[in-house]
Amino acid sequence: MISQKTKSTIRLAALLSVASSMATAGGIERRGDPSQILFEEGRNYLEFSVGTVRPTVSGVPLSGIPAGPTGNIANSYQAYAFGYKRDLSDRVTLAFVVDEPVGASLDYSNALAFFGGSSADVTSIAYTVIARYEISDRVSVYGGLWLIGVDGTITVISPASTPSPYDLSVSKDYQLGYLAGIAYEIPDIAFRIAATYKSRTRHDFRNNGGSPFEVEIPQAVTVHAQTGIAADTLVFGSVRWREWSEFRVQPADFFSLVPGVGPVNTPIASGTSDIWTYELGIGRQFTENWSGALAIGYERDLGDTVGNFSGTDGFVSYSLAVSYQVESWEVTTGLTYFELGSADS
Repeated sequence: MISQKTKSTIRLAALLSVASSMATAGGIERRGDPSQILFEEGRNYLEFSVGTVRPTVSGVPLSGIPAGPTGNIANSYQAYAFGYKRDLSDRVTLAFVVDEPVGASLDYSNALAFFGGSSADVTSIAYTVIARYEISDRVSVYGGLWLIGVDGTITVISPASTPSPYDLSVSKDYQLGYLAGIAYEIPDIAFRIAATYKSRTRHDFRNNGGSPFEVEIPQAVTVHAQTGIAADTLVFGSVRWREWSEFRVQPADFFSLVPGVGPVNTPIASGTSDIWTYELGIGRQFTENWSGALAIGYERDLGDTVGNFSGTDGFVSYSLAVSYQVESWEVTTGLTYFELGSADS
C-alpha cells in the first residue's frame, strides 16, 4: 500500500499544479480543471489558495508605425480559489469549488503608444459542484455542473478604429456548463490517470446601441497523470487543450479602418488558435512534515499574429513549491516564473 508520506507528496504535487496554472495560460484563462480535488485524501477536505501574479509585457511599434513603445501593458492581479470535498460513502465523493477561471487586466498607459490610453478588464467567478463514483478500487467516473459569471470593460483609443475612443462595459452574465471525467488508479504505486472534459459556455451581452453579441468561453480537455517512482517520490504531469480559436469579442458598433475599404466590423479581442499546455513535475517527501516539488510547463509559440490586448505567444514556466504538514493542517507556498513568448500584434 502507498505510504502516508507519499500521500502527502501527491497532495503537494496537486497543489503545485494548481498554483502554476494561476497566471497567463492560453487565452484569458487563469485557472484550469477543478476536478482533481475529488481525489484528495480524508473524509472531509478543505482548501483555500491565493496567488499574486506580476507580469511584464511590453512592445515597440513595427517599422513605419508612427508611435512610441507601449511600456508594460499587463497589470498585476490576485487570484483566489476555495474548495471543499466530502466522502459521502466508500464509493461516493462530493466536492464544491469556487474560483476565477478567466480574467484579464491590461492598460496601454504610455500615451505615446499606438493604443495609448486603451485598456481592458475582464473578471469572472465560477461555482462548480462535482461528484465522483468509484466503480471499483481502480476505476471511477465523475461529473458535475459549473455556473460561471463573466463581465468586463474595454476602452479602445486608436487612429485605426472608429469610434475612437470606444468604451464598452458589460454586466456579469451567468451561464451554466458541465464537466465529465473518468479515472484509472493503481493505489499501491500511487498511479492515476484522469481525463476531464469541460464544456463551453456562451455569454450574452449588449453593445452601446443595445444590439446583442455573444462571447464564448471555450471547451477544454485535460488529462492528469501521476505515478510513484520510488519511496516518497512522485512524478506528475498534465496535458490541456482549449478551443481558444472560438473566442472573440465583436460588438457590432466597433469598426477598424481598413485602407482602401473603410470601416469594417472586426473583433476587439479574439483567439487565434487552439491552445495546448503541458506540465511535468516531480514531488518528494523529505521528512514527516516537509515536502517539495518542482515542475516545468510549456505552451508552444504558434507564430500567430495576436490581438492588441494579448501581446504574447506561448511560454515556458518553472515552478517550485514547499509544503509543511502537521496533524490535519498543511500549508504550501510556491513560486512560478514564466518566460513569455514574443509576438506581433
